[in-house]
Amino acid sequence: MKQNNLTEGKILPSLLGFAVPVFFTMLLQFLYGTVDMFVVSRFESTAEASGVTTGSIIMATLTNAVTGLTTGVSVLVAQRIGERDYEGSGRVVGGGIALFAFVAAALTVAVPLLAESFAHMMDAPSEAYEATASYIRITGLGSVFIIAYNVLGGIFRGLGDSRTPLLTVAVAAVVNLIFDIVLVRGFGMGAAGAAVATVAAQGISVAISLVAIRRTGLPFAVSKQIFAGKKASVGAIVRLGLPVAVQNLLSSFSFVIIQALINGLSLAASVGAGIGDKVGGILLLLPASYLQAMSAFVAQNIGAKKRERAKLGLMWGIITALGFGVITAYISVVHGDFLGSLFTNEPEVIKNAHWYIASAYGVDCMLTAVLFCLVGYFNGNGKTVFSLVQGLFGAFVIRLPYAFFASSLANTNIFFIGLAAPVSSFFQIILCVIEYIRFEKNANRE
Repeated sequence: MKQNNLTEGKILPSLLGFAVPVFFTMLLQFLYGTVDMFVVSRFESTAEASGVTTGSIIMATLTNAVTGLTTGVSVLVAQRIGERDYEGSGRVVGGGIALFAFVAAALTVAVPLLAESFAHMMDAPSEAYEATASYIRITGLGSVFIIAYNVLGGIFRGLGDSRTPLLTVAVAAVVNLIFDIVLVRGFGMGAAGAAVATVAAQGISVAISLVAIRRTGLPFAVSKQIFAGKKASVGAIVRLGLPVAVQNLLSSFSFVIIQALINGLSLAASVGAGIGDKVGGILLLLPASYLQAMSAFVAQNIGAKKRERAKLGLMWGIITALGFGVITAYISVVHGDFLGSLFTNEPEVIKNAHWYIASAYGVDCMLTAVLFCLVGYFNGNGKTVFSLVQGLFGAFVIRLPYAFFASSLANTNIFFIGLAAPVSSFFQIILCVIEYIRFEKNANRE
């Protein structure tokens, strides 16, 4: 396992050396759902494609919550590594294993049982209702693999290792594509086949990760001792990770509601928004990778008592992420129709996809470049409660009220509803800047 000491050396190469593998790992992970959407759209009906679209939003919402909770593992492990407390990092991992074993068991039982309720909540089109429920049911049964992957990723990030997850996910992505083609095109299983392929690929990714750990080792001994003080470790993980998990869950839920509003416009709008979210999700992966990299970078440096280095890392992160954001903004606004056409040949769906990509992700590609770096900085400092506050503010004070307002307008369309995302990000940045100034003033007094 290649650990990366983020507390020494030049800042920008160190930060980018961590962020780039994270980006490609997230890209391949995201492609699981995108490949599902692509294959089903090409070889099955629009109803089956809508089932994958709506079902994947539900599973992404739950996965985002789990990923947020693993932030507690990442930050605590990174801080212990920065302090050179390797036994302490092992105890954090032991607490994480105990906590997420319980979470995995709960979701594996609950999600399949609630599959039809989720489809109803999403106002899935009647012709896509069963496909939606089937996709949710099957992927829910594979929750243990989804959670195990995210926990392992959290451990790797805390250790400063962003390469091992990239290698394991690369293999799983190829397997997912093969399974999609065989099950969807070969056996005509539609949305259900795509769900089986996704779960199988996640399982393989977890298996490869465990083999990699066994062969290369960890900076602490894997024994019963890592579970010593389990209660304290679980408590610390929850205190740091739960605010991020709640923020991710509620933020994602706000987008679920927006998708439901769009579903009420037309079937073409429903599928167009789904395609737009897939494309936009790829465009936003870079700022999202900066968020994870910034969290690990800052946490290790805070643990090593190098606050000024952490602040410089934030500056370089914002500058470089914003540069990439300008490029992705241009692509989404000018070439959104081409991107939509990669998924479907239906002109009305392509038009709706272009409108949604341009409105929801055009300006937002630049805004999230700044926002995610700031949130990563707060997370690395252990200020995850503020991550929750700014997330709730964006979702429920700005994003959803705007979306409901836009959907109530006469002759409204997917473009106006999609603007809810960048409007929210703008105000969240203002809130983060205010908090950053306040936080640094208090830190300088200490």
